Amino acid sequence: MFTGIIEDVAEVVSLKKEDGNLHISFKSRITNELKIDQSISHNGVCLTVVDIDSDKYTVTAINETLQKSNIGDFTVGSKVNLERSIKAGARFDGHIVQGHVDQTAICKEVKQDNGSYVLTFQYKKEKNNMTVEKGSICVNGVSLTVVNSKDTSFSVAIIPYTFEHTNLHTVNLGTVVNLEFDILGKYISKMINKKL
Repeated sequence: MFTGIIEDVAEVVSLKKEDGNLHISFKSRITNELKIDQSISHNGVCLTVVDIDSDKYTVTAINETLQKSNIGDFTVGSKVNLERSIKAGARFDGHIVQGHVDQTAICKEVKQDNGSYVLTFQYKKEKNNMTVEKGSICVNGVSLTVVNSKDTSFSVAIIPYTFEHTNLHTVNLGTVVNLEFDILGKYISKMINKKL
């Protein structure tokens, strides 16, 4: 489990296809603290560390992960948000994030707003995924608060610190991002739909 509070922005240093899998190696300032078999959130996708070599580490993404997330769009040099799983007893600064991306969205607008940034995303209506005003959403692994919630779009207001210390500053018109909708909202939606 994660909280959506980003620890580092890693750089993709190599990509290797093997059958339907993709082995991705990253360079990160937290590599020396990682262990093999450890779960790390990469743009909101929980992936397991399979190899560590000096200041680089490798994870493997399976075909389903590549189809449902923006992991398959990575190139050498891509900047990726990282978060290690939460420790028991630690402060819970974001919201409950599982590291299971529900779907992707496309950025429709990036604008500055009195010192902060407002990003608007559009997503396909699938699986009753939805946002609510002032609810939580995870975008590329970052815990954010929804503003301007609509049926298939929403905006998030981002403070300069978050904008600069995550890969959200690389998001432009047309950029594909990963979304994980709030788990509590998904359970409530499923219960309501079963009763109808």
